[in-house]
This record gives sequence, C-alpha cells and structure tokens, in this order.
Amino acid sequence: MEKSLNYSTSAPTLKRSLKLWQVIVLGLGYLTPLTVFDTYGIVSQETGGHVPTAYILALAAMLFTASSYGKMVRVFPVAGSAYSYARQAINPHIGFLVGWVSLLDYVFLPVINVLLGKIYLSAAFPMVPGWILGILLAAVTTFINFRGIQSTANFNTLLVVFQVIVVVVFIGLSISHISAAANGESAFTIQPFYGEAISFPTLLTGAAILCFSFLGFDAVTTYTEEAVDPMKTIPRGIFLVALIGGVIFITTSYFTQLAFPVVDQFQNPESPSPEMSMILGQDLFYAFFVAGSITAALASGIASHTSASRLLYVMGRENVLPKKLFGHLHPTRGIPVRNVFFVGAVSLAALFLDLETALAFINFGALTAFTAVNASVIAHYYIRNQRRSLADTYRYLLAPLCGTSFVAFLWYNLDSHALTLGLLWTLAGIGYLLIGTKFFTKKPPVIDFEEAI
Repeated sequence: MEKSLNYSTSAPTLKRSLKLWQVIVLGLGYLTPLTVFDTYGIVSQETGGHVPTAYILALAAMLFTASSYGKMVRVFPVAGSAYSYARQAINPHIGFLVGWVSLLDYVFLPVINVLLGKIYLSAAFPMVPGWILGILLAAVTTFINFRGIQSTANFNTLLVVFQVIVVVVFIGLSISHISAAANGESAFTIQPFYGEAISFPTLLTGAAILCFSFLGFDAVTTYTEEAVDPMKTIPRGIFLVALIGGVIFITTSYFTQLAFPVVDQFQNPESPSPEMSMILGQDLFYAFFVAGSITAALASGIASHTSASRLLYVMGRENVLPKKLFGHLHPTRGIPVRNVFFVGAVSLAALFLDLETALAFINFGALTAFTAVNASVIAHYYIRNQRRSLADTYRYLLAPLCGTSFVAFLWYNLDSHALTLGLLWTLAGIGYLLIGTKFFTKKPPVIDFEEAI
C-alpha cells in the first residue's frame, strides 16, 4: 500500500487568496494577448490570408483539452497540474515522467520571456549590453514573485491591462487604415474568414502553429492551492483564459488581416508587426507597440515564474525531487521561496541559449502535458470509475479523445529539433526514476487530497 503524505496544520501552506479575476489575469499574463503578432506573418503566408479561421480551429481544439484540465482539477485539487493528474489517475511512475517532461514547458518559459524581453529592450536601448538587460529582467520577475502571490497577481493585472490597451489601439488604427483604403467601398468583409483560396489542410497547419499561442491556460491549475474555492474557481479560470485569449486573437487577427491582406511587401514577412505599427501610427505608436511587447514578455515571465515554482514545490513536497530544496515554503510569506530563486537562476540561461532551442523544450513539454491530461480523464472517469452513460461517454471518452487527436496532429508537426531535445530529457528522467525507485521496486508517496484542499 502506498504511503500518504499528511501535512500538519502547523506547517506553512500555500495561502488561499486568489479570486477568479486574479486567476484569469495571471493566465492571460502567461498567454500574453500580444502574442497574436508573433506568429501573424508566418500563419498569414501559410493559410493564404485566413489567420482568423485558423485561430477558430485552434481555439476549438484547445477548449477540448481545457475541459479535460477542468475535469481533473475537480478530483485532484492540488498545484501539480498534469503531473498530479497523471500520477493519481494513471500511474505514479508515469506521473513522475509527465512532471519531469512538463518542467521543460514551465521552467523554460521564463527563459524565453527573458530572451524576448532582452531582444525588445536591446532594440529600445541599444547602448546597454544585452547581458545586463537579461539579468535585470530575471531579477525583476524574481523579486515580484518573492513578494507573494497577491503582489504578483496585482502587478500582472497592470501589465495585462496595458497589453489590452495596445491591442485596442492597434485595432482602432487598423479600422481607420482600412476605411481610408476602401474609398467608399465596403471595407469590412468576411474575406479573412473565408475566401476562394481557402484550404483546409493549410488551415490545419496554421492552427497547429497557433495552438502554441494558447500555452498558459493549463498553467492556471498550478494556482489551485492558492485559489479561493478552487473546485469552482480553477475550472472556470481555465476555460475563460482559453476563451478570452481566443476572442482577443481572433478579433485582432481579423482586423490585421483586413488592414494587411498580404505580408510579402514587408522587409521581414515572418515578423511584420513592427513595420505594421509604424505604418498605422508612425513613430509614436511604434514606440507604444514596442513598450507593449516588452510588457508582454515581463507579464508572461512573471506568471510562468509563479507556475514553475509551484510545480517544483509539489514535486518536492512529494519527494520526487529533493524535498529540502523544492518542498520548502517560507514560514510567513507562504510561497516556495527557494523555488522562486531557483527559477530566477535558471532564467539566466537566456544569456547563453538561443530562442529556437528554448522553444523546442517548451513545445515538447506542453504537448506531453496536454496528452497526459486527456488520457487521465479517460483513465479516471471512464475506466476506473466506469462513468459510461451516453452523456458521460461524450464527456469522459469522446471529448478527451478529440483533444488528444488534435494534440497528436501537433506532435506530428513538431520539428525534429524539439523531438530530439525532448527525448533526451525524457531519457534523463527515466534514468533518475530508475535510481530513485530502485528499478520500480519503490513507489513514491501519494498526497492526501482532503488535507490539501
């Protein structure tokens, strides 16, 4: 029989203070509304000018997986996300590997945000060495997380609001640009959604790229033990983060596609947003847009830093990572302070890594988590608890299978670089698991969920 972890009421615990709106803001900070511009050029070329439709497909696919996260958090309301769900619903050893691989997503996203922030800041302040800007960004995200979850949520609210303002201004300028170019003719059409050149295979390829814009809705589950009424707050938060993010992406890409139907005329067609901002609003809006891009990197960096430190905490608390380092909570702040500083130190890898390598790690980790959560729904509800009525068959078998099917398509489109690095990391995790469990003769302890709620 597996040993259960019991937490003494006198021991420090994560503080329950996050309300639904704060969870949503942290999730949107992780997603970053301005990420719509990062892939716009690539997907516009790939889909023949139908980015909004590709976003609709991506959103529909992601909502199936978001629903699976919501189902699992109701039965396992702890901060471990996919790691905890797979560990309990499928197998402790599978759960460890899911957690190990998921670390690629959670721990490397702060690295990416330092990388992106450094790129944007270097463009704005070319006289400052890039390594200084990278250290400054890592220090700021670490300091904000050190202040506690409430300070983190409140500060991220300001950053997300600023991004939304940038998006709204961009849309407003796009509408003005479209109207001026129309010369009295009908300016607003359904062309970005459906045109003669539309092709379902290219839409699917575009949607596969755009799915990575939604990375972050799943991170909401890492705030489970800090949310007020987590059984309601977290499932709603997961769904609303994905939905609100999707609405922002679809709306923004629609007006951007109308304003700039093709991107071949730009000097950098794969990343035309700086040139588009200059055309729409000249130097003033260009500076405003760059400030928004820096803000987006900072907001996502703060939120991903928070999520990574919570996942490490749960894995440390359960002794699958060294408990003394990762399972420790600050006695008064109620945060995994050692993990906060650990993630801050890891984010300094941005000074040495390139963007392609960091993205490869993240994509592999995210797809592993998505696959595991959909499989956990089937294993827990449909197989173990035999929820097999007609309605339950849809909820607990067909819906997660739909989510898994699209994730499988994403796996198929994952580049070889990401697969190679991810598999090497997985092999390292298998080696660590074999040593830690003495070749599977020892099982990790299981958390007592009633005491964690």
